[in-house]
Amino acid sequence: MNTEVLLDRIEIVDLFSRLNRLLDEKRWDNAHTVFDRDISVSSPRNGELNGIDELVAVMRKAEDPDELTQHVTTDLLVDVDGDKATTSANSVTYFFRAGQAPHRTAGLRLDGVVVRTPDGWRLREYRTTLVWLNER
Repeated sequence: MNTEVLLDRIEIVDLFSRLNRLLDEKRWDNAHTVFDRDISVSSPRNGELNGIDELVAVMRKAEDPDELTQHVTTDLLVDVDGDKATTSANSVTYFFRAGQAPHRTAGLRLDGVVVRTPDGWRLREYRTTLVWLNER
């Protein structure tokens, strides 16, 4: 594996860490730092979404200010092919109220396509599959 591909892989891993932080902190105004403007999202919670404007609008509308999250993503696989890469990862999301233990935990599979843009790597396709759910 050459140095350029290794650097790309590091940047893509960092992209997923920034995605988790964006979701946990509900920083929807910064969605463009993670998602491509033509993002296509599929998730059990929000269905099919197309474009960053639709994604941000749905995320704002679905936001519960009293419910916090902690996203933990692991086992990220990255296959870089030029200016495009496919990704797959496992993720656990904890849903909780400030100072309390989680009341819901979800195990997810994340599959995506990221593209190189002038501003760095961005998610172009993002599919979330629910693997398991634990509600207390």
